[in-house]
Amino acid sequence: MRLDLFKIFLVSVLAFALAFAAAPWLAFRALQDATAAEDIQATADLVDFPAVRKSLSSQLVPQAPVSAEAPSIWTDPIGALKKVIEPIAPPPPKVDRYLTLQGLSALSRGYRPGEAPGVARGKPTLSDRVDKVMKGPHPTYAYFGVDRTRIAIKRAGRPETVTTFTFERRALFTWKLTHIQLPPDER
Repeated sequence: MRLDLFKIFLVSVLAFALAFAAAPWLAFRALQDATAAEDIQATADLVDFPAVRKSLSSQLVPQAPVSAEAPSIWTDPIGALKKVIEPIAPPPPKVDRYLTLQGLSALSRGYRPGEAPGVARGKPTLSDRVDKVMKGPHPTYAYFGVDRTRIAIKRAGRPETVTTFTFERRALFTWKLTHIQLPPDER
């Protein structure tokens, strides 16, 4: 009797550890499926949009060179005049194309936004599923922690280019996308 209770306890601990380790990967797969199906509510439940927007904005906005001081009308009159005439409004954000359902779907499948092939809407056959598994790209764990996990996916046709998705744990088995690290050539 005592040995049976120990086996039950051991199997329960192993099942919990397996479910805990698989939860971020399952959240990534759920994100892929929700964006492919254009399910807005499911995508909103899986993505922390303000955090992802902030992370993408910092990568996509070119850093202006830092000058020691603003030009003065006495030392540099032409530079001061240029400073006054420059538009005050920042350029339009480039991050919007990444945060659409199509953009997130393309990134999660290993493509740039706007370059991904269409998603089949019908029920996939067994041969379609096998082709998808064999062809890839496949998401892999780049880092696994108790509260934060990074899942990397290689670009289709360019395995040296990797997009990394960072998920943070919000509850015991609930993970939410908070950061997308774009490849260096895309920033």
